[in-house]
Amino acid sequence: MPSSPTLFLSDQHLAPARPAALAAFRAFCAGPARHAAAVYMLGDLFDFWVGDDQMREPFVADVIDALRGLADAGVPLFIAHGNRDFLLGDRFARATGARLLAEFTVLDLHGVATLVCHGDALCTDDVEYQAYRARVRNPVMQRRMLRLPYFLRRRIARWLQGKSAAHKANVSAQIMDVTPAAVAAAFRTHGVRRLIHGHTHRPARHTHAIDGRDCERIVLADWYDRGSYLEVGPDGVHDRRVEVP
Repeated sequence: MPSSPTLFLSDQHLAPARPAALAAFRAFCAGPARHAAAVYMLGDLFDFWVGDDQMREPFVADVIDALRGLADAGVPLFIAHGNRDFLLGDRFARATGARLLAEFTVLDLHGVATLVCHGDALCTDDVEYQAYRARVRNPVMQRRMLRLPYFLRRRIARWLQGKSAAHKANVSAQIMDVTPAAVAAAFRTHGVRRLIHGHTHRPARHTHAIDGRDCERIVLADWYDRGSYLEVGPDGVHDRRVEVP
């Protein structure tokens, strides 16, 4: 009997203002994800996350119900921190039945060593963003942030979103994309033949020549236009769309 595929998705950016994305997410969790060997969500599940007390919001409860149903069905569920939801914590993991991933994770997918990550750590040419990333990923800074009142954290998140939009408008797409040297270093450091990531919103498949061998890099699509995921099984790698009833 053939083994079930492993599914990968990223950059859903779920928020109350994006009901179509939420409907697609529920359809994914109730449909194709139920038959997966495992599901990996590689960052930016939410458009922003200011702490696990955000679980009080009704739309978040819908997301948790969808994830909990998937975990209760016996599907291993893994979630990575993105640049928008880096404050996802243990309370959220317990509520959903998911396991939070480290920055980089190596998987054996049907004999192919595969590295998975959100992808923003690979955008090293964007010096301004990397400096910001280092600050907000600092555990001391995160503890300080989480001590602030919830309403204030939400205001800060909105301000950071506006600042990010302004940054994107003034920086070239090439600078905000992954850096070839960082990609090559990731392949070498982790000893893999395949890399799967999101973050850049530039879905594609790339071939990289690393030390005389061809390595594959797959960039996942965002969910702004439609829900999609990557299916990796014994018969290969396939791009799939989420069908909403």
